[in-house]
Amino acid sequence: MKLKCIAIASSLLLLTSCSSSLDDYKDTGPAFNLSQYFDGKVTAWGIVQDYTQKLSRRFCVDIVGKWEGNKGQLHETFYYNDGEQQIRVWELTKGNDGLISGSASDVIGQASGSETGTAFNWKYTLRVPVDGTEYDLAVDDWMYKLDENRVMNRSYMSKFGVTVAEISIFFDKTAPIRGCQTTD
Repeated sequence: MKLKCIAIASSLLLLTSCSSSLDDYKDTGPAFNLSQYFDGKVTAWGIVQDYTQKLSRRFCVDIVGKWEGNKGQLHETFYYNDGEQQIRVWELTKGNDGLISGSASDVIGQASGSETGTAFNWKYTLRVPVDGTEYDLAVDDWMYKLDENRVMNRSYMSKFGVTVAEISIFFDKTAPIRGCQTTD
């Protein structure tokens, strides 16, 4: 039993030591600027994978961002493949120190993040309903600017330090904006 605990602790230490830091991206480009990218309409497509890496959901998100000075709002409408729709409205503030804070109705406390080079890292606790029960999950969100119109996002959701889900999202604001409800 003692050997098993040591092996688990060692594995967790190894995983922690390999984690990314915003400093890793300080000399990379194109530069990510949250308030510039999320100003206006953006559409995103994503998947959720459970702790076994099994695809559990797909979704599309229509996003409308509005900024006035250092204050912003992101209105997100999620359309899930099972027919569920969800709305999240972020209220954001970009500080003079470059730190970004935010809140939304299903976010516990304040979200906080910052951007360096091509990356933006955002951390918060999200209340997630699953089968009639709500779970508060820690979210470690990483966005990477690919070009002027596209951003790739990887989110890691954890409970008690254990990753329970991973989310991959591709954002695109190429004109004309396609939108989730567009049919071709």
